[in-house]
Amino acid sequence: MTAAISRVLAALALAILGLLAPAGLAWSAGVDAAASAACVKCHDEEDLPESRRHAHSVLADARTPTCVTCHGMSPTHVTKPADAKERPAPDRVFGKNAKVPASTLNNACLTCHQKDAKRALWGGSQHDTSDLACSTCHKNHTSNDKVLARASQTEVCYTCHKEQRAQHARPSHHPVPEGRMSCSDCHNVHGSAGPKLAKRDSTNTTCYTCHAEKRGPFVHAHEPVDQDCASCHNPHGSTVASMLKARPPMLCQQCHTPHVAGGVGALGGQPGVFPPAVGAQATSSITGISGGKNVVNIWQGRSCTNCHTQVHGSNNPSATNPTPRLLTR
Repeated sequence: MTAAISRVLAALALAILGLLAPAGLAWSAGVDAAASAACVKCHDEEDLPESRRHAHSVLADARTPTCVTCHGMSPTHVTKPADAKERPAPDRVFGKNAKVPASTLNNACLTCHQKDAKRALWGGSQHDTSDLACSTCHKNHTSNDKVLARASQTEVCYTCHKEQRAQHARPSHHPVPEGRMSCSDCHNVHGSAGPKLAKRDSTNTTCYTCHAEKRGPFVHAHEPVDQDCASCHNPHGSTVASMLKARPPMLCQQCHTPHVAGGVGALGGQPGVFPPAVGAQATSSITGISGGKNVVNIWQGRSCTNCHTQVHGSNNPSATNPTPRLLTR
């Protein structure tokens, strides 16, 4: 009997709390609004930039923060102590002159902005462990937060990521400088389970968001393609076509042994390929012994992809020679 009464009382207590919670929130919001009214006595339109179009300035939205929501109650800043020479700063000052740790500033933002999946992995992420504050990238007292606009977002990222700025200036690059892509198309800067803050759990699944034709599965797969697109490509830009890290066949030969047949080619010991020449070549080295393969041309002047065209994988069921398992067409 006692246990049953206890359960009933617990249920009634939860119900009462549920009914009073909205009133408590409304009372708290009213207190914040009243405290913030003191701020605009000094910080008026002439003191702050025009920010009417910022998300934090929508008065009709109950979620809109007040001054004290972000900066704290700051009683000594609102009312200067009689013995103070200068007015003390607010409890939380954002920007370059912040005197408190970045984690303290971020906690003010995460009070509201940690309720969605995009920022659920902020804790422990690269930007968090680098002691970056939200205000390092975001600006609140403005109608145009650069990091939220595709055209200007990269300029904010380039402030730290200068190497990527140089890579985007190379001839072969994603259309980021042209404004058709932004950093956030591939990266989740607020935290990710993938490498380099990739939006998906791996580099490949992030790339497949646009390059779906490379996903496969293929009957004849190319193992590096399945493992990591960045094995061959530099996604930020390259001086080689298709954003490759090196020009074929040099790129391919980082993993594959070059063709050697009949002693033809530099690796096959053919004389005269590299100076100093070892005697004159009176006859062609491309004979039946070499299988007709001009290995010198393949190694020095052409590309593996002249023959191995399906480098991302092939579904060709043919059994002819050369077989599709060699990623030929």
